[in-house]
Amino acid sequence: MSTSTTHFQSPDSLARAAAAGNYLAEIDDLMADKMVINMGPSHPATHGVLRLILELDGETILTASPDIGFLHRGDEKIAENMHYNQFVPYTDRLDYLAPLANNVAYACAVEKLMGWELPPRGQALRVLCCELARISSHMLGIGVCAMDTGAMTAFLYTMTEREKIHNFCEQLTGARFTTSYTRIGGQIRDLPPGLEPAVRSLLKECLIALDEISRLLDKNKIFRGRMIDLGIITRESAISWGLTGPNLRGSGVARDLRKDSPYLGYENYEFDVPITDEGDCYARYLVRIEEVKQAVAICRQVLDKMPSGPVNVVDAKSTLPEKERVLMSMEELIHHFIVATQGIDAPAGEVYFAAENPKGELGFFIHSKGGGVPHRLKIRSPSFCNLSILPRLLPGHMVSDVPAILGSLDFVMGECDR
Repeated sequence: MSTSTTHFQSPDSLARAAAAGNYLAEIDDLMADKMVINMGPSHPATHGVLRLILELDGETILTASPDIGFLHRGDEKIAENMHYNQFVPYTDRLDYLAPLANNVAYACAVEKLMGWELPPRGQALRVLCCELARISSHMLGIGVCAMDTGAMTAFLYTMTEREKIHNFCEQLTGARFTTSYTRIGGQIRDLPPGLEPAVRSLLKECLIALDEISRLLDKNKIFRGRMIDLGIITRESAISWGLTGPNLRGSGVARDLRKDSPYLGYENYEFDVPITDEGDCYARYLVRIEEVKQAVAICRQVLDKMPSGPVNVVDAKSTLPEKERVLMSMEELIHHFIVATQGIDAPAGEVYFAAENPKGELGFFIHSKGGGVPHRLKIRSPSFCNLSILPRLLPGHMVSDVPAILGSLDFVMGECDR
């Protein structure tokens, strides 16, 4: 025998249910054409562990919220618990696409605290390292941006040239990628004999490859269609959001610390600061192309003017002695042991030093209370500041425009999650 049951509801409960149904229906109507998606953190177009929370109306972006912090690095606190020289390898991992330049910026900050000035050859060698790092970083940035828009061949050209620079790094530093070449007060070694002709050949081949890349991309209809009039950053917005580097110069602001606040003898080299006024993705691409040419010109001038003499500061108490002397003399061994275990004897004070890195202004603020360990160390990472404009930049674009915009900003998450 089958049975059936009937559920009775009071008139009040029926009214409440109807009101709730109407409310939910209104919400459904409002959200019918909207969707929230996660782009990243595991996505090739986000160039690392960047998560973008995108609210969409169809294919159009309404809001964009960047979510960072997936690397959990804590580099600044690590620096406050080790000697100044011990932190050099950690700077390799900030903008890990230009480790030589990171080393130099950090070392210059500590040397400013110490009141040291490198001898001319040491400064020239650092300039050579920084400009080769700029070429390497921009080559990768150009190639990846092209690949994000569908141009695979250009990426192969750029990676080929970048490998040649890594070969130079290996001969100079003993490592290809995370070099840890710089020391507080100088470098671990001088430029090896016979390496100069190889660098000149590298620079010549780089320009040849760059011309080929320009022919592939500059007038390419698909590449231009994906880049022109997209991701426009006005001059005012670029300044107010704290952008630096090619992203700032692509919006018409001719700020370059190598010109505005010269360091390491940059005032002795002739080079131009390329700028464009359009402020779109294509403008930022053109700025990086021209900056590679200017970096090649600087490297050639460094090789032409390379002075003789020592590459390190002469300070009997605070700098490490040469390795050969350490292995041959008990006094030098004791000196090496004291400096390596106690660190340099830095004075108390506060300093800030910023260098023009490939991604923009990389700055180090050091608060010292004396001794070999900083009391506080803060890092101004250019990629972190450049990405801050995304919530304003992305809305109004299509989802398919996001890879091109991110590629044109050329960021690296290693220094964002510092």
